[in-house]
Amino acid sequence: MSAVIQNRALQLIAQRLLLVAIFLALWWWGASHVPSFVLPGPSKVANALVALWHSDTFVADVSATCRRVLSGFLIATVVGTGLGLALGGSRVLARFFEPILTVFNTVSSAIWAIFAIIWFGISDATTVFVVFMTAMPLILTNVWEGAKTVDAQYVDLARSFRMSRVQILRKIYGPTILPHFFAGARLAFGFGWRVSLVAETIGSSSGIGYRLRQAADLVQTDQVFAWTVLLVGLMLLLEGGVLKPAERWLFRWKTPARTPSRNTPSLLQVQG
Repeated sequence: MSAVIQNRALQLIAQRLLLVAIFLALWWWGASHVPSFVLPGPSKVANALVALWHSDTFVADVSATCRRVLSGFLIATVVGTGLGLALGGSRVLARFFEPILTVFNTVSSAIWAIFAIIWFGISDATTVFVVFMTAMPLILTNVWEGAKTVDAQYVDLARSFRMSRVQILRKIYGPTILPHFFAGARLAFGFGWRVSLVAETIGSSSGIGYRLRQAADLVQTDQVFAWTVLLVGLMLLLEGGVLKPAERWLFRWKTPARTPSRNTPSLLQVQG
């Protein structure tokens, strides 16, 4: 069994490396046919990335962006999960607040960024607020949909055993909602990274988005691409190193049923 898993992992790594190689080849071919200020080549972007790595503000900018995104995402997780559970457990609240949720899903992140500039000015709160207002409705909607799928019979049975609300949430609602929550959380986290750049370009004096705007104003295209590659790398690292392992660990009980082998006796053989 372990050999099969290892072969699949090696095949997946080979496929990913092939995809990266094709992408780099197309990038190099495109960069060789246009001016470098339009599309710098991979080697020039790599040199710019090394220069950024050795700059004095690199660590501070990356840390500032990560801190703002994680703060907004964590607040959105707490608020969105709580509101989703409340709406999923009460039809009265769901009917009353559903139009507000529609407004949250309709208003774009750029508009929230403008409001944040007016309310918070040039500060960390601007980016945190925009990330929160983008991620929270996604988490709320998915948790709400998950809560609506909980079988009412299980809830009534738990109440007949005099289980507390906390126990009902943990043992009945929790396993049902978790898949919906992670689907919304991963989507919200990705959107949070994107909108953080929009917020930082207009409402911050540090961070990756701020440096991107500086490089674009100075037509330093290689630095724009370098910051973009760095941002994508950070996103993939957090996605593959934190969210996916956490999801696998929480859903480790969802193992596929093992098919009986030829050596496994059947029910007729046991009875005979």
